[in-house]
Amino acid sequence: MRIGAVFPQTEAGTDIGAVTDYIQNVESLGFDHVLAFDHVLGANASSRPGWTGAYQHTDSFYEPMTFYSYVAAITSRLELATGVIILPQRQTALFAKQSATLDLISGGRLRLGIGTGWNQVEYEALGENFHNRGKRSEEQIDLLRKLWSQELVTYEGKFHTVTDAGLNPLPPGRSIPIWFGGMADPVLERVAKIGDGWLPLGSPNEKRKITFDKLKKYLDQNSKSMSDIGIEAMISLKNSNSDTDIRKDLSSWAEMGTTHISINTMNCGLKFPGEHIKAISNFIKIAKES
Repeated sequence: MRIGAVFPQTEAGTDIGAVTDYIQNVESLGFDHVLAFDHVLGANASSRPGWTGAYQHTDSFYEPMTFYSYVAAITSRLELATGVIILPQRQTALFAKQSATLDLISGGRLRLGIGTGWNQVEYEALGENFHNRGKRSEEQIDLLRKLWSQELVTYEGKFHTVTDAGLNPLPPGRSIPIWFGGMADPVLERVAKIGDGWLPLGSPNEKRKITFDKLKKYLDQNSKSMSDIGIEAMISLKNSNSDTDIRKDLSSWAEMGTTHISINTMNCGLKFPGEHIKAISNFIKIAKES
């Protein structure tokens, strides 16, 4: 498996020297990739009784595409993975331009994990429709791939119109991998139909095995197999807080067929960057021994 580290967004603070130290340690320790989450806005939970969202305005987030432009400059081989960009919140042509530019300046190191999100507050503020986000994301991916691969595009979809126009420069490989994050059946269907990979959530338990079996069926319906896609799981140090737990989770995810795995060190009370670096150093040692 390829091994990654989740950038601890909510705990990284604003000391760019500390961020640089963390990222360069991720590379020097031998990790294959770094993975960054995405939230544009955080809601004020105190003004929304019953708020159940995972994040709020007190949680900090670096914007992944901008952040990775910096990471590309201070690293030489780390793959830059998003996990996940909330694609339907973004204008498709603009995102095509941003991702093509980032892929170019990083030497083809960008891997896009995308999703539809859960936060209506962000959709409202960004002027996008929360309720048709799944259908729009499918059309967005179709248009993205055309814009990345063709010098000129004419496109007339339900949600997008492009008339004889194109990006310049194009990404170096004229394609950027697109992986889907999420567990719902429509997500699994999109993975099987149009995805390069999948980012499952949760732990490698019996419930997760059922989801893997569902994905296999959807892949079969599209004349594909699990070997045709990548699968990136995540181990949260908060839940797997001993070396034994980590070894067990690594083994279980491997048995289920994952190709990539990342360690998430957030929400463990660790100081950034030193204690996070210590934790990921221990993780990659265990991963390489497993």
